[in-house]
Amino acid sequence: MARGFTVLELLLTVTVGALVTVAGTGLYRWSRQQADIAVSSRNLRQLAAANLNYAQDHNGRYCPAQDQSNLRRWHGGRKKTDEAFEAAGGFLTPYFGLDAQLETCPLFRKLVDAAVSFEEGAGGYGYNSAYIGGTPEDWGTPAGVMDVETPGRTVMFATTALSRAEGLQEYPFAEPFFWPLEDGGDGGELQPSVHFRAGGRAIVAWCDGQVTLEKPSVFRALNFYGGDNEKQGIGWFGPQEENGYWNPRSAAVREGVRALEEEKTGRTGGGGSEEEDKEVITLEPPVEGR
Repeated sequence: MARGFTVLELLLTVTVGALVTVAGTGLYRWSRQQADIAVSSRNLRQLAAANLNYAQDHNGRYCPAQDQSNLRRWHGGRKKTDEAFEAAGGFLTPYFGLDAQLETCPLFRKLVDAAVSFEEGAGGYGYNSAYIGGTPEDWGTPAGVMDVETPGRTVMFATTALSRAEGLQEYPFAEPFFWPLEDGGDGGELQPSVHFRAGGRAIVAWCDGQVTLEKPSVFRALNFYGGDNEKQGIGWFGPQEENGYWNPRSAAVREGVRALEEEKTGRTGGGGSEEEDKEVITLEPPVEGR
């Protein structure tokens, strides 16, 4: 006569089955996130390549962040200032490939309803408009490729969003820590826009075309729209002195993070590598010295 399962055996079977299901679900979510990060990093590489191609066609100058009429931006255009931007007519649009449109970040698409976005075509990415798409001396004139002496440590694009009381909003600019002044100094504090949506990291495209994952270093409460920056994962990465990796002339860019640390502590040499200090997780081999 066959022996039936005991209650203990049944409970053990159910428990093991539940654990396997939970582990499988977690693995699927992790794999899905990694795939989304890979797609988003590919988009950012394409953005950086498009901007470098634009510079080749425009006397070595990067794409403008926007025109002075605010009718045309790097990602799209509009006919009136009270209209939403459309994913056409942007400065970089002709460089986006056959479909002339930037693919939206899949991580961003899961968080934001496209119907509430007024920045159609930006894809959930933001441009360093303060120092690359414009300059402190003239926000309407982009920097030249030769002006960026250390492109591997200078931000070009990043995953971005704007924190509002109603939720996240697409935003096409990666804002630095402070308003840059013409004399090289720092002005007032700015509202952050770098979005750390890739498993707590931001995905960043640098001026040399490399793409990395960056940990947040600063979350700031300043918000003009009633949002919660830290709760929604919006802040900055890297050092904030001289606007850090945004500013091609900052010590962080010209000499690396270690120069800032040595200036603060009075030490020289020793300690871990700069990559260890900066805690960068790279999607590709890191650029030496960043």
